[in-house]
Amino acid sequence: MMTTGFLFAWRARPWVAVAAVIVMEAGCALWVRDNLALNIIMLVHPVDAIKHWQMAGAPAG
Repeated sequence: MMTTGFLFAWRARPWVAVAAVIVMEAGCALWVRDNLALNIIMLVHPVDAIKHWQMAGAPAG
């Protein structure tokens, strides 16, 4: 997958690569409630609202 991503970024126009990153980040945030941007925000300055939103999708157990 890393090689595929490298080849895509190498061949695609910069705006296409940036758009792909934004779409993938938004998809991860909506689907699994976790992505790189949320991880950085929670590492630098934890936000209770984000923590509660992420935990709402966790399986009970």
